[in-house]
Order: sequence, then C-alpha cells, then structure tokens
Amino acid sequence: MGNKAKIEHSFSEEIDACIKVLQAGGVILYPTDTVWGIGCDATNSEAVAKIYQLKKRVNTKTMICLVANDFMLERYIENVPEVAFDILDIAEKPTTIVYDQPKGIAINLIAADNSLAVRVATDKFCQYLIQKFKKPIVSTSANITTQPSPKNYKEISTEILKGVDYAVNLQRNEQKDTPSSIIKLGNDGTVKVIRK
Repeated sequence: MGNKAKIEHSFSEEIDACIKVLQAGGVILYPTDTVWGIGCDATNSEAVAKIYQLKKRVNTKTMICLVANDFMLERYIENVPEVAFDILDIAEKPTTIVYDQPKGIAINLIAADNSLAVRVATDKFCQYLIQKFKKPIVSTSANITTQPSPKNYKEISTEILKGVDYAVNLQRNEQKDTPSSIIKLGNDGTVKVIRK
C-alpha cells in the first residue's frame, strides 16, 4: 500500500507543481494523450508568446488547446456544433477539432480565420491538471519547429528542456508519438478532415 500511496502522491505533486508554473505565466513540458507537449495557460498571451519563441515558430501558425471536458469546451467556443459531440463520442484515437469563434482565449492562439484547434484531453494526467487549473492549456509538440517531434522523453532536445520552466516527472519511459486526428468544423455545417 505504501508504494501505491507514493505513486499517487507524486502524481498530485506533479499537478501542483505544474499549476504553480501555469499560474505564474510559465511554460511546462508534460506528457499528453498523444505526444510530449509544451504547454502554458491558453488565456495568457505572454505565456503563449514564450512557446512560439521557444519553438522558433512564427505565431501565425496556431497551436492546439486542451480542455478537460465538454463543459470547458463550451465555455471557450461560441457555438459548438452538435456534430462535434458525435465525432468525439465515436473517435477511436485522440481527436482535435478546429472550431469557429473561440472566446476568452489568448489572441495569439486564434487563427486568422477566427478559429481554434481544441482537444478534449483523454489522458488522466492532463484531465486532472486542466480540471484543477480551471482553464485550457496549450499543447504543442516538444520540439523546435524545424526538427522532428520526439517519440519519447529521451528524444527531447536540450534546448527545449532548458527553455521550459518545469518538466513533469511522469511517463518518461513511455512512447508518446501518436499525433491526434484533426477535423475542422465550420459553423456553416462543413466538416473537413485535416489529419486522419
């Protein structure tokens, strides 16, 4: 029992450590339901700018936001099309949906066409973290833009490791190399598969 309590305690400690960094406008390196990701408070433009700078990425390209559940999704998207819930219910792998008319999100995360890529997290750590933080967090692969995405923690570059304010000490030996499906849903009813 002692060992199980220790594991759960470290899980809780990792979440608390991440929340302190996120609340301070910092950047975290964390395992997601798809890949190792770099994240920050998705409502904080200055924190978002730090990620673009770390990834050496022009901020005209948007990044994904993770939310904990459907309720949080509806809080940050003006009008979630009904088909989105159907897609999420039948999806066999993590699925990111690009929605029109986001609200309450950092302006430098919103695409030129006023859309935002959002995924309801399926990973236990991400769900707990976002629920406790009470706001969406950015999720972008843990690599410099021109370099390949790391398949596990050991492949993350020193530059990324040094550039974040906190690196989560969980799931470091697991393979994390499955990008999400991406689907764009327009408020006009259009559905477009961007990445299967």
